[in-house]
Amino acid sequence: MSAASELHITLAGTPRAVAATTTAGQALEADGRIVIAALVNGEPRDLAWVLADGDTVEPVAIDSEEGRAILRHSTAHVLAQAVQELFPEAKLGIGPPVENGFYYDFDVAEPFTPADLKSIEKKMQQIIKQGQRFDRRAVSDDDARAELATEPYKLELIGLKGGAAEAAEGASAEVGAGELTIYDNVHPRTGELCWKDLCRGPHIPTTKVIPAFKLMRTAAAYWRGKETNPQLQRVYGTAWETKDRLKEYLAFLEEAEKRDHRKLGSELDLFSIPDEIGSGLAVFHPRGGIIRRVMEDYSRKRHEESGYEFVYSPHATKSALFEKSGHLDWYAEGMYPPMQLDGGQDYYLKPMNCPMHNLIFDARGRSYRELPLRMFEFGTVYRYEKSGVVHGLTRARGFTQDDAHIYCTREQMADELDSLLTFVLELLRDYGLEDFYLELSTKDPEKYVGDDASWEEATDTLRRAAEKQGLELVLDPGGAAFYGPKISVQAKDAIGRTWQMSTIQLDFNLPERFDLEYTAADGTRQRPVMIHRALFGSIERFFAVLLEHYAGAFPAWLAPVQAVGIPIADEHVPYLQEVAARLRAEGIRVEVDASDDRMQKKIRNAQKQKVPFMLLAGDEDISKDAVSFRYRDGSQNNGVPVDEAVAEIVAAVRERRP
Repeated sequence: MSAASELHITLAGTPRAVAATTTAGQALEADGRIVIAALVNGEPRDLAWVLADGDTVEPVAIDSEEGRAILRHSTAHVLAQAVQELFPEAKLGIGPPVENGFYYDFDVAEPFTPADLKSIEKKMQQIIKQGQRFDRRAVSDDDARAELATEPYKLELIGLKGGAAEAAEGASAEVGAGELTIYDNVHPRTGELCWKDLCRGPHIPTTKVIPAFKLMRTAAAYWRGKETNPQLQRVYGTAWETKDRLKEYLAFLEEAEKRDHRKLGSELDLFSIPDEIGSGLAVFHPRGGIIRRVMEDYSRKRHEESGYEFVYSPHATKSALFEKSGHLDWYAEGMYPPMQLDGGQDYYLKPMNCPMHNLIFDARGRSYRELPLRMFEFGTVYRYEKSGVVHGLTRARGFTQDDAHIYCTREQMADELDSLLTFVLELLRDYGLEDFYLELSTKDPEKYVGDDASWEEATDTLRRAAEKQGLELVLDPGGAAFYGPKISVQAKDAIGRTWQMSTIQLDFNLPERFDLEYTAADGTRQRPVMIHRALFGSIERFFAVLLEHYAGAFPAWLAPVQAVGIPIADEHVPYLQEVAARLRAEGIRVEVDASDDRMQKKIRNAQKQKVPFMLLAGDEDISKDAVSFRYRDGSQNNGVPVDEAVAEIVAAVRERRP
């Protein structure tokens, strides 16, 4: 090749010379790589992207995170094409990839039925088999409007353009780039235009590259997430790199459905969310109340041992408090509307406990000798979550935070963070979670208070504390609260799902806003550092996480009923009542099933309620002053002396065995 007809690129880290018209796909194919897209200078591109001199090219494999997102977005296009072929009147909304799948929104006259989904899936299979090409072309705003004149929602996105990503969830998949582009789906043999969509790309080369997909469900969704906008029909689907991976994912969903805390909460009679009270506002039933109390009591005990002092604060406050804290500037949309009392004074239900804890700190003079001062509260807060995101106990409108605020000197800050993070992880392990990584959320440049130097110091201090734990540390750029950076503990449950647990936030700003001071050793007035910490996040959410983690089969120390006596016949009930009394004397939560049900049904009932220990007794057991154990897994141990049986149960509870 002559110098004029060749390009010098870097392909997967290796310098290469290629022909001037070489595409990313051709370069990667020549290198022996089977991929679906490319990263060109760090940007995801179609394989048809023509390279320029000096470009760096990296492969995007279908089983990578980026590759799956491209696969799923391409499958969303196939979904939309199938819908418009079957329902020509359907108007297109947005169709981005999401975690583990994709969706597309449609404006249609009637909601889609299960039969409609089957028809759409069949049509999608036909499109995939055709092997239609995804061809990208740049268009001007005016040309895009002309081509999409019958698509009102696309026209709105074109008008929003640069601000569309903020204006509508998923819009960046369509108009997030510097120029507008349309992707044509082209028939491979005839060259006929089959369908087109406004999209920034990239896409897989052809529809045949889609190995495995499934449509999952439909839901109503307001256009751009606003309840005043038209309600569209959202179709959810999933797509994977192989049929086996799809099967694995569907099996995972089946297991997750069995563990759904809303389902288990009803089956085990733990909690409910009555319509009469309102969405996102739960009541705990007696058995759920036991679990919650035990969770809280153990947490209180550990906090007291670690030098925390308990405080309490009211549920409502005058607006001036949240004006001072900055919440009304930055968080007003997440707060319930004010109540006007006392001649027009606005009162708000509190969304946070921290402003009130600042008032407790400031109620009298503080000395450096009192620091670090660790305040702790089970404080109930209220946040007006949109109805579309409220989800059982994991995304509620009223919930109780296990909220701590630590006030310390700047010199104490690093050591306090070290011990705090260790305390948090140890306590989470006590509840049975073991697999963690840490996430460091840094400043949102558009939404913060305070000076850059303080933010940099706070972020660096948190990073060093996180690194000392020896866990994986993942960055979350721009994810911090407005007043300071944070570390969040991410925990994996029994089936591999990740849940955000504890958060630790370093804050130089609220002490400034509240003019908090302490008297230093030299007599000067100094500003304390404030550390925000929610260990569970909220009691309700942590309850839901544990319920799903254990699939309702809580370890004995947390189980609402730890043991149940099951008589072989009615005449054996008094004996089991005596055994139960001995267990109660040791603090064990025990019941005796004296119902008219047959013994086998009593066993099934106890298994359904996931009771850890069943104690059976008949004539032979009574003659030996014994009971027969039946465990939750179905195994048995017959003829165990009562003293040993009591000791076994007490030990399992006190040692918090799994």
